[in-house]
Parts: sequence; C-alpha cells; structure tokens
Amino acid sequence: MAKTDLFVYPAPRWFSIPPGRPFLDDLARGLCETLGEELSSAQILTPTRRGARAMARAFTDQCRTGALLLPQVRAIGDLDEGEPPFDLEYLALDLPPALSPTRRRFELAKLVRAHFESPQPLTARTALELADSLAGFFDSLALEEIDAGPKLERLVHDPEQTHGALEAWAEHWQVSARFLSIVVDLWPRRLSELGLMDPSQRRALLIRRLAEQFDAHPPATPLLLAGSTGTAPSMADLMGVISKLPQGAVILPGLDASLADDVWAQIEDSHPQAALKRLLDRHGVSRDTVRIWPASVEADRQRLARRRLINEALRPAEATKDWRTQIDALKAGSSTAITDGLSGLNHLEGRNDEEAAAVIALLMREALDTPDKTVALITPDITLSRRVSARLSRWGLAADSSAGDALIHAPVGRFFHDVLDLSLDPFDAATLLSLLRNPLSRFARDARLDDLDIKGLRGAKPKSFAEVRERLIATQRFEAAALWEDYVGAVTTSESTKTDLSDYVRAFIRRAEGLAADEGQILWQGAAGASAAALLSDLLSEGETYAVEDDQVFADILRHALRTTTVRTGGHTHPRLSILGAIEARMFSADRVILAGLEEGVWPQAAEIDPFLSRPMRKTLGLPSPERRTGLSAHDFVQAACGPDVWLITRNRREGEPQVRSRWLWRLDTLVGGAGEKVPGDRRWLDYARRMDAAIATAPDSLKPAMRPRPAPPVEVRPRKLSVTRIETLERDPYAIYAHYILNLKPLDRPNEPFEALRRGTAIHAVAEAFAQSDTPLGAAGEALFCEMLEARLRAENLSEAQLALQRPLFPDLAREFVRFEAGRRAAKPRLLIEKAGQLSFTLPRGEFVINAKADRVEIHDGGMDILDFKTGQPPSPKAVLAGFYPQLTLTAAILKYGTFEGLEASHRAKGLGTLSYVRLSSDAVKERVVFDKKNPLTTDEMADRALIRVKERLGQYENPSQGYVSWRAPQFRLERGGDYDQLARLYEWHVLGDKEIDGSEGFGEEGE
Repeated sequence: MAKTDLFVYPAPRWFSIPPGRPFLDDLARGLCETLGEELSSAQILTPTRRGARAMARAFTDQCRTGALLLPQVRAIGDLDEGEPPFDLEYLALDLPPALSPTRRRFELAKLVRAHFESPQPLTARTALELADSLAGFFDSLALEEIDAGPKLERLVHDPEQTHGALEAWAEHWQVSARFLSIVVDLWPRRLSELGLMDPSQRRALLIRRLAEQFDAHPPATPLLLAGSTGTAPSMADLMGVISKLPQGAVILPGLDASLADDVWAQIEDSHPQAALKRLLDRHGVSRDTVRIWPASVEADRQRLARRRLINEALRPAEATKDWRTQIDALKAGSSTAITDGLSGLNHLEGRNDEEAAAVIALLMREALDTPDKTVALITPDITLSRRVSARLSRWGLAADSSAGDALIHAPVGRFFHDVLDLSLDPFDAATLLSLLRNPLSRFARDARLDDLDIKGLRGAKPKSFAEVRERLIATQRFEAAALWEDYVGAVTTSESTKTDLSDYVRAFIRRAEGLAADEGQILWQGAAGASAAALLSDLLSEGETYAVEDDQVFADILRHALRTTTVRTGGHTHPRLSILGAIEARMFSADRVILAGLEEGVWPQAAEIDPFLSRPMRKTLGLPSPERRTGLSAHDFVQAACGPDVWLITRNRREGEPQVRSRWLWRLDTLVGGAGEKVPGDRRWLDYARRMDAAIATAPDSLKPAMRPRPAPPVEVRPRKLSVTRIETLERDPYAIYAHYILNLKPLDRPNEPFEALRRGTAIHAVAEAFAQSDTPLGAAGEALFCEMLEARLRAENLSEAQLALQRPLFPDLAREFVRFEAGRRAAKPRLLIEKAGQLSFTLPRGEFVINAKADRVEIHDGGMDILDFKTGQPPSPKAVLAGFYPQLTLTAAILKYGTFEGLEASHRAKGLGTLSYVRLSSDAVKERVVFDKKNPLTTDEMADRALIRVKERLGQYENPSQGYVSWRAPQFRLERGGDYDQLARLYEWHVLGDKEIDGSEGFGEEGE
C-alpha cells in the first residue's frame, strides 16, 4: 500500500477497526505502511493515557527488524471518565487554574451543609458523600455543556410551565430541585472568589479550544484521533474537525456496518452502537461512508461470523422479533455461520467466587505454555481480580493489574486504620495487638510484647489503661508494664482543641508518628507511603475551615479516603499476563481474552442511585439517561468478545448471593438456542479447578492427611487425680486430658473474650447460693432482694453499664421463678450443703486414683440426699447422663455414698441417696429435670454404682501403657462443645480429609483398640 493512500480519500475521513481485531496493532501497522518515513512527524491522539502507552508499544512491535522514529502519541483525555488531556496550557493562558479534586470536594460539601434542606443536621461525613454526588452532577453538566441555571429556575419558580409538575414529585426530589437551583448559581460565584475554575468545565473548554485551533490553523503534518466514541460534545466536535483536516482522520472502534438500516434507526441508549450512532448523526455522516481501516481488512470467516453473531444477539429489543429470519439469513450465507461464530467462544459457570477465580487462573496459566501467547482477564469486579491474583501466586505468577490496590490494604493503611479505631475505642484488645504487631510499629520487635499480649490484653476487654497495668503487675510482668506505660504515654499526650479537618489531621499524624518506628519516617516510605503522604497532605491543606464534629466523623472521613485511594506499585509482573478493568481494556488486545463478572449489576453495572436527580429531572435538564453508560459497557463487551479465543465466566453466587447472568449472555444464549446450537463450554476446566482444591485420593505418604492422634505417654506421667468434670472430658475427648495434664498446655483466652454469658451464669450461680444460705425472705420481698443481689453481683463481675442495661429487664421474671422454686424446696426443711467439695479414692492396678467433685447443692432431708446442679444453659437429657457422657451428677452421688464430703455426717449418709436433678435457671423460668429414664428405671444408688464401675473400668484402661488418648472418641458432642485442643490434634484435617471410620459409639471400647 502506497504511503499516499490514507489521505487520498476526500474529507471527512472516518475509518473503523472492527471488533475482534487488535486495534492498536492494526493502527500501528496501517500507519507504518501508509506514512513511511513521515511517521515521526505524525500526531496520534488517544482517549486514555494507558492507550497512549500501549500505542507506543504497538509501534515498537512493528519495528523489530530495524530502527523506527515514533510519532507523537498523546492522550486527549477521556472526559467521560474524568481523565485529564495532555498539556493544553498554551490554550489556557487566559483561564484560571483548575480547582484541585480535594479542594473541590470540601468546597461543595460546604455548599451542601449551608443550603441542603435536611430534617436532621448533616454531619461532615454525610456532607462529603453528598458533595461527591454533587460533583458528579457538575461533571455531567460540563461534559454535556449544559447551562442548567435557567432550566432549574423554571423548574422551581415558573408555575405556568413546570411548577405543577414539581409539586407532583416526591418531597425529596422537590428539596433536591430547590437545592440544585441554588448551588448552580452559587458555585460559579464561589469559584470566582477563589480565582479558580471547575476542572471538568475547564477540560471541556480546552478540548473545544483545541478543535477551534485545528480548524483555524490545520496542522501541516498527519493528525489522527483513534479509539474514542465521542460521548462528550466537545470531543465529538474535535473528532469532526480532525476528520475534515487535509491530513486528518478519525479511527472509530468497532462500528457495526452489517446492521440493517431499519435496525440502526431503532438503536437506544443501552445498545453497544448507541454512542457511535450519536457521533455520526451529529456530523451527518452516513455509516456507508465510514471505511474499514486498511490494515484491518480480513477474510477470516471465523472472526466475521463471531462479529455478526454478537451484534445480532445485542440488536435493539424492538428488532429481536425477526431473530428467526436473521438466523435463516445467517445460515443462507453459510450453513456453518452459527458454528463458525461460536468457534473459539466458551462459557463456563462457577458455583461461587473461589471456583470462578480458580478456573480463570488455570486458563491464564495454561496460555503461558504456548510461546509468546498473551492472555488478559477483563472484569469490572475488583474483588474477583484480587482472587485471581491470589490464585496465580500458587505458580509464582503476578499479572499486570490496572486496578492497583486500595491504600487501606497496605501496611501503612492498616496502621492508620488501627490508630483511627483506637481513637474511638482505646481498649479494644484485638485492635491494640494489630497495631502493636504491625511491622511499622515501634513496638513490633520489642521482646516484652509477648508478655503484654498474653498477660495484659487477653480475656475480658479491659475498661481502662490502668486495668491492663494492674493485670501485668499482678502477674509480675513488670517489664511488660513499662512497655504498656510507654504506649499509654504515646497515645494520651495532651491535644489542643480540634475544630476543623486540618486540626484532626495534624493530631492524627502526631499520634501515628509517635507510635511508628524511626520517629514516624517509616510511614512515608515506598509507593504506599507516598500515597499516604499525598492523601494526608491534601486533607491537611484543603481541610482548613471545614468543620468536623467529633472523632467518629473524622474516622469515617479518613477511612473512606483510605479505601478510595489507590496504590499502584508496579513490580515484577509477567509480561504476558494482564488483569484489566472494562475501561482500561479499551483498545487492548490479547491472544486469549477472559471476560468475567458477567452478572447483572456487575457487568453491566447497575445504574447509580443519584441523591439529587430523578429520571424526570435528568430529562428536564437535558442530561443523558443512565442507560447511556450501559451502552458504553455493552460496546466494551462486544469489542472484547469478538476475539479469536474468548472465555465468558459467570458465577451462580457472588459473595454468597444468587446471581443472574448478564443480559448480553441471555440474549446470546437465546439467539444461539433458536438456531439449535449452544454456546460451547469446555467443562474440563471446571473439573480441573475442583480437583486442584479436592483431596488427593491416592496421595503419597508425604501428602496424606494426618491420622487421628492416639498418643500413649508413659504411665508414670499420666494423671492420678481428676475431677468429675474432667472425667466427662475423658469420656468424650481423651486427647484433651493428654494435652492439659501431660503436655501441660493451658488454653489462652482470646482478646476481647465475650465473657458476658459466662459472667452472667457465674453471677446467677453465686446469687442462688447466697440466697439459699442466708435466711432470706420469700414472696415479693425475696424477689426484690434477689434482684438487688443479682445486680450487685453482675457489677462485681465487671459488666459495663450497657451490658447491665441489657440484663436488668430480665431480673424480675428470673427472681419470681427462683423464689417460687426456693419456696417449694424449703417446704421439706432440708439441711443444705452448698458448694461443698468431696473426693473418693480407689485402687487401680498401678496405684491409688482420686476423683473429686464440688456440688452446687446437696439437700439432706428424711427422704435422702438430693443433689442439685444449676445450669443457665440447656441441661443434658437423662438418656445422655445414663449413657455415661455426663457423669457429673452420678459420680457426685457415688462420692457422697462411698467417699468423703465436706460437711457430711454419718447420720446424713444413713438416709441414703435421694434424687439427682438439673435445675435450669433461664430468664423467665426455673425448671427442674430429674435424672430418670422410664425405659431404664434405675434407682439413684444403681446409677451411682453403675457410674463408678464405668469410670473405674475407663481409668483402668489407661493403666495400660499401650492405651492412647484418642482425639474425640465421642465426636457427636463436638459441635455441642468444641475442644480447646482441636487445632493441636489437627482435627479438621483428619476429620474432613482422612480417618473415615469415625463413629458415635457409646460403648466402653475405643475404635481400633
């Protein structure tokens, strides 16, 4: 092709690169072929900076056989996405500087707080959120170059034209309309006072001035604009000017030249071709005058068929009624048209996010086995892209991701987040440990931190700094106490009065630097540190005079900023792997393209909820409908879906919620189904993904899951004394006895341990004990006294006022029921043994063994000795007790009968055993459950003797050196009460992946014994 061919066509020159073609490669090859040595003098304008960089790489690929002077490639700026243009300041000598985005946000928030009618005062945080929506409103006005002032004025104040319609709207929209009519007048005034200009309006004006300059003084060298759909009027007019230049041309992305004229006329805003139709209509350009870019002309039947198939599937809704006719037309052209269109296209549906990510990672990894093959994941779902990145790391791969990562996920972001949380809740132990152990903290490597952690910050949440110090002193951790004093000193320094945002930011920086290593300098290192410094610098300089109510509001503002600030670190990424958002993928091509997140609300995204503008209001103001953005998303989808190797990935559930396939996929499935075909789906990849996460059926020994542990330590180190509650543990989970008594491992409390239920139970037990021991009154006086005693005891258990407020309404019902119960028990005038201990020793083959117990209450009366055990939870059933899995009461009875018991006299024992009862103390009832099974009617003496025989036999088994302490001999109780040593026993490994012989046997023998 001769180099003069490109501009031999008469102006205006409009070209198109069809979907599925490598846009930038075709563009670069075509320019190299047509411009030759004049290439370096050409100027190419692209919509985005990423596109400009990719354009430069595409030219580099064209000159692998020799040197090449590249043309000027500049990003004109995608106004619809808020991307700034290249340096046009020479056109702005008479214009004020642009207002910074941060300053703009705060200035708009001030307008919101001053003029927005709200039933409640707006906080600084809410005002900023509304300011973001207001900024979007002004961006829309600037993008569409609409003067909204007169329209809003008529909407609100002209009763003859629109006032009646306004009154018919919901009150919220009336308030919004009145507010907008005010701010569209006040905002320009405020900008004039500041001597600045709205950035979106300034960008649109610069683009328009550039168009005027090109029109008045046409460049003497080639000028091309490529890849834009011209959604903004200023950009559309610039494209029109360039198309008419003597050496100008516009290259459109993916114009559908095959769509019938009547269907073209029916295109609505949500259609993929809607933006291009508006552009061509604006300039009076007919579709048949738009030429295929010379380097993109092809005879590839598969690509042509795919393009036709996708475009037919996404035709306007009104035109889908003749789909069968179109199917026949496709087949008339080629009997294999549908099959050809589906060749190279695959659809896979994962069950959830993880499965979808696993499939995508496998497809990306497999592509690398082919030399020079590139692969790109395109998805607007950032969470899914992060999952894929994590999956790729199993092969040591890192893809070039355009999304970057939120600052809050970086160590400095987490550090700042913890500092914020502790400013609101200084005694949250989990957050304290997260901060102190953060690698940026100056305490992270301090040897005293472990003692502070274990002895000072675990268990119940502390109520004060002093309480933590008291815990450390009580356990003689004096060095850890000194470390704690150092921390307290850093966070309790006196602060000046804070009024505006900059005051809060200064105080926050002082506190953060005081807690960080290297006198705080470590916080500002690296890409994340630079982003954090820039963020706080902006807030510091632009937050002057922006009033903030309190620490909570400031924390909300800064947290939002940490989540929305992006860190792009670059790094060592694989040159053939890319992860892109839908916008970043424009003009991008790869040998394999994976389109993921194709669910309604994800891709296409749901229309944003605008707090200021309803659909009728947008129409009145002349703003585009929300469906316009859907149309642009559809265009992105079509561009990517027409490639030679395309994989469409959907999920049944996203973040646990059921999903609906994207409307584009539904349309494609419907069209293809009407032709008797089905979108291919190579399910091998789903099987591969599932097998990667599944257990290996015949794994080598090194990969087999752990077997259920059965340690058999020497008999000499095994315990010779156990309480009846520990006997219960031995019946269920012998391994816990091994870990506790032989390994001497004691469970650690968690930070912020939720002890409220435990403390409540302890308090109720204590009050029930005290109420029975003292000569307390019954009736109403007894109920009042019970309530007083219970509140005093809960206060002694260190419950907060908020926790007490939740418990206090439950006191009267519990008091009434307990006093009624106590009156019934006192009728027999028994002698009470409350919280008394007893023990029983007996001889086993290797010596004496002792079991002990402490009974909640023993009542001695003429009928015998009754044993009562109070429970605030659900008591066990008599069947479970008689089966031996809850031996506490029956063994306590055996100790009463045969052993020694504090306060028990010979005359008492002569009365014999009475009943064994559990007494449940719930919030509204006190119910007694007597241990008795009608199907197995044993006396209390028989139950006690049977329990004693059972425990002797059980303990006798552990006299055998070969008898091991098996983990969870009775696994049916595991869900009821998890073990403290399950992780040590690797329970979830052998219980889920191995040891298929677990049973719930209630016999004496253990499996495998």
